[in-house]
Amino acid sequence: MSDSNSADLRRAALEYHEFPTPGKISVTPTKQLINQRDLALAYSPGVAAASEAISEDPAAVFRYTARGNLVGVITNGTAVLGLGAIGPLAAKPVMEGKAVLFKKFAGIDVFDIEINENDPDKLVDIIASLEPTFGGINLEDIKAPECFEIEERLKARMKIPVMHDDQHGTAVVVAAALRNALLVTGRDMAATRLVCVGAGASAIACLDLLVEMGLPRPNICMLDSGGLVHRGRNGLNKYKARFAQETDLGGWEQVMQGADILLCLSGPGSVDPVHLRRMAARPIVMALANPTPEIMPEIILAERPDAIVCTGRSDYPNQVNNALGFPYIFRAALDCGATAISEEMKLASAMALSDLARATPASVDNVGFGPLYLIPDVLDPRLLPVVASAVVLAAARSNVATRPISDIDAYKYELETQYGALKPKKNNRGPQSEPANAGGEATQPRRMSAALA
Repeated sequence: MSDSNSADLRRAALEYHEFPTPGKISVTPTKQLINQRDLALAYSPGVAAASEAISEDPAAVFRYTARGNLVGVITNGTAVLGLGAIGPLAAKPVMEGKAVLFKKFAGIDVFDIEINENDPDKLVDIIASLEPTFGGINLEDIKAPECFEIEERLKARMKIPVMHDDQHGTAVVVAAALRNALLVTGRDMAATRLVCVGAGASAIACLDLLVEMGLPRPNICMLDSGGLVHRGRNGLNKYKARFAQETDLGGWEQVMQGADILLCLSGPGSVDPVHLRRMAARPIVMALANPTPEIMPEIILAERPDAIVCTGRSDYPNQVNNALGFPYIFRAALDCGATAISEEMKLASAMALSDLARATPASVDNVGFGPLYLIPDVLDPRLLPVVASAVVLAAARSNVATRPISDIDAYKYELETQYGALKPKKNNRGPQSEPANAGGEATQPRRMSAALA
């Protein structure tokens, strides 16, 4: 991107965030409040009835409050996008952006919470104490290795889904794209060699999920700022150690020789194009740093015209975008009352994304499944019903669903009707949207109908 284009984008982005109202989100009532009776029902004395019902039966909170459709997007601002430890205040625009994506793609409401606390013990206590407020917790932009420990401890303490999206959201989309890239290039996962540039939260989670899908650990070489991660090095944390080679295999030249996949989750300019020459035929290169990749696609293709390329950018094919995963994983988790997001649920979402791309024929809007279309477009209206239904089934299989959904076809239909390609229309499958406030705006209630319970 040229300097002038970059300056124009920055100016436009600042104007977008400031006008006509600062920020990107607001709280909108879902009930009418236009007369004295409405006031008596919404607050005192009528609200006491809902509080008493919940006191008698805690599960009633999902009937009488918005908790079942409310996710907390929480950060301490220690690893924000590609900007680093810019702090919780500067992280707020990013968290608001995440809230917009939750609402836009899956109808999920969000409170973004920026916490000024870097001590992992205190941060865990703060977040855990918020459990009564939320149906799920999306951790965001917390630096490694603390993010691993924080997520693990919260998952153990809380009875609602907790997911650090920088780890698992990235992993789900990478796994989907890579599964299809292997198909396109005629490779077998079990015989594939992968070099990973980067050893942070995203890299570790991606490799964990790929191992679940059949990539052998010995076939993975991880490079960090100290070079190849191997057991002879001192100071490796337990997360890096899982992917340490037994011995020092050498530098870039040796590690890249014959590699099938280069997975980059580090920073701009960290890959020398000369190393691409050593890779196997039809290499798969995923340069995912944002906004500037480790190596630009034009340079990759100039050096290796036979390469399959993915980036994190929207102006190139095969965008690895977390928004393909987290909205639908949380939608499913909330709808089936999941107590956690299991490995099976993550794997199911990756498989559903992969299969959806494979089912996409060439059309006016896209080139169809192939080297330039390995994963669905983020605006594909099929994503919500297809991915969420796959995750709901996986939640039931992994015994984390407290309200399993029995009729998956009805569930898909309801998702399509409220948020997908179909326009809302009257049906007998459950409650419909109706005017909710004085302005007559329609709400989109997220309560699965009785037919789905």
